[in-house]
Amino acid sequence: MDPELVDRLAAELGAEPVELTELDGGMIGSVSRVDLDDGRTVVAKVGDTPLDVEAFMLRYLAEESDLPVPDVSYADPELLVLSHVDAESAFSPAAERDAAEHLCRLHDVSADAFGFPRDTLTGPVRQPNPWTDSWAEFFGEHRLRHVADLAVEKGALSASLRERVGAVVDDLDSLLTEPEGPSLIHGDVWTTNLLACDGEIRAFLDPACYYAHPEVELAYVDWTDTFDDAFFTRYRESRGIESGFFERRRFVYRLYPLLVHVHLFGGRYPTELAETLERLGY
Repeated sequence: MDPELVDRLAAELGAEPVELTELDGGMIGSVSRVDLDDGRTVVAKVGDTPLDVEAFMLRYLAEESDLPVPDVSYADPELLVLSHVDAESAFSPAAERDAAEHLCRLHDVSADAFGFPRDTLTGPVRQPNPWTDSWAEFFGEHRLRHVADLAVEKGALSASLRERVGAVVDDLDSLLTEPEGPSLIHGDVWTTNLLACDGEIRAFLDPACYYAHPEVELAYVDWTDTFDDAFFTRYRESRGIESGFFERRRFVYRLYPLLVHVHLFGGRYPTELAETLERLGY
């Protein structure tokens, strides 16, 4: 066991760790299951990204919605301690339908504008969240253009691809629809960020929250292949999905996670970004 982490956990939690088991930590730092000598089991995350931002989002979801999220036991920029959820990232059709119902209720939580009370993170990438009246403006300026600029500065995105992304941003008023109102979204719904057991979702992890058009959440689920038809059928039955989403708009929304992945990983993602832009006619 890491002696420094053991000492910090003991000091903050008032109990001695007796066993640490490393878990999959995704893109942010390292994650461990921690068994304490008082019988409690928690999850400890450490890393270079500000983990108090994740804590803020989890607490916000717990206060503003009924989305199942782990409890935050302790948080500072370098350490986050969460309640342990005994479940796994495998989803039956029943779990997919349960996830759809949870997200339908989450998307019913609204605000007066698009954005969030503070900037958030998707993985280690900052998400600016200034309150904005127009969804097309918010998505264009504070999602697509923002990350495209970061990727160019890093040398991960070519000038020609940046120009094509800019052309999409200029046309977003005609490419996207404005929802009836902003919806609270989780922002990073994919396989390793959900835990399920007995046909139910027990926890949504690692959020990247803001108030958005709910279609951006559905498009991310589609791009990551997290769920199959059972999810989308139940979501459509419960909340509705407007025509044109599957045919075209999901590919517009796909540009955002693609740009994030170009910025972080490079590899095949510039090619996938170029193919998606070409599919949209850009």
